[in-house]
Amino acid sequence: MVGLLSSSLLLGAPVSLAQNAPQKESTKQGAKQNTKQSNNQQAAKKKPAPKNQKQVRTSTTRAKSAKAPDEKRPSFAAAMGLRGNQDELNLKSSVALIVDRHTHEVLFEKNAHAALPIASITKLMTSLVVLEAELPLDETIVISQADVNAYPGRTRSRVTQGAKMTREQAMLLSLMSSENRVSQALGRNFPGGLPAFVEAMNAKAKLLGMSQSKFADPTGLSSENVSSPEDLTRLVEAAYQHKVIRDFSIKPDYSIMIANREQKFVNTNRLVRASDMDIGLQKTGYISAAGRCLVMQAKVVGRDVVMVFLDSVGKQSRFADAVRVREWLESNPNPESIRKL
Repeated sequence: MVGLLSSSLLLGAPVSLAQNAPQKESTKQGAKQNTKQSNNQQAAKKKPAPKNQKQVRTSTTRAKSAKAPDEKRPSFAAAMGLRGNQDELNLKSSVALIVDRHTHEVLFEKNAHAALPIASITKLMTSLVVLEAELPLDETIVISQADVNAYPGRTRSRVTQGAKMTREQAMLLSLMSSENRVSQALGRNFPGGLPAFVEAMNAKAKLLGMSQSKFADPTGLSSENVSSPEDLTRLVEAAYQHKVIRDFSIKPDYSIMIANREQKFVNTNRLVRASDMDIGLQKTGYISAAGRCLVMQAKVVGRDVVMVFLDSVGKQSRFADAVRVREWLESNPNPESIRKL
């Protein structure tokens, strides 16, 4: 910068009076340029030195990293062109499947064969693996720094490092309020740690016939946790066999002491909190790769149905879709079966 300013000043230096008029005009312009550049040089001295390109890139990167890195990514369903497809119920979910739980008849479907990220619906499998391993539910587990740092910048939680709770309480918070840190801790405290836990999740999926499913972590924050609606009906059925999972998933709220302070957690499903439907089991989920997701078992006009909604656009739309399905079944209690699973 200094070298450039010095060269400009030399180019603008006064010329001899013996030169012709045009040269005098050039001299005047050069003098003006000289004065202007001198002023610029003085102003430049007063201003702080600009950041170099590397510093600017670093600052930008830090600013971006403060946001959840997953937030701006399109969902897998959107990338596959599944969004915006119309259906007779005008659902806002890209993918949906409604099945009679007892007869396995498909009553309604929309893009039902797609295998997509399932976000926190994963926690049903997490709880299933914990229960079937017959680990003591009254054993105390401690939230570690590793649980907090598992997905930095992706989650917020009042469950802080060092928080203590029983395995049973951790399962409750995982299912009811979808707490990621406690879900991570459940996997970490499994015999053999997280690798063994994930292996057990995939083994259970295979045993259930979930051929389009894969699990990579116990929280669902990984977009590698994928499943299809048909597979999820199998997961819901397996989870439904456990009263603990049923009861925990539909508990409206729960208070627990964390860091000597009582913290109240609420159910992530507003239909549960509002008691709008006869729900026996449910789980919500969200990451941007998955969109808003919901699975439920509910009774509608005496019929036991399983509902699966994936990649719903809008915070409340998955719940509105469930209400649409309920109203459709109420007005059409015996819809013609499409097929059987």
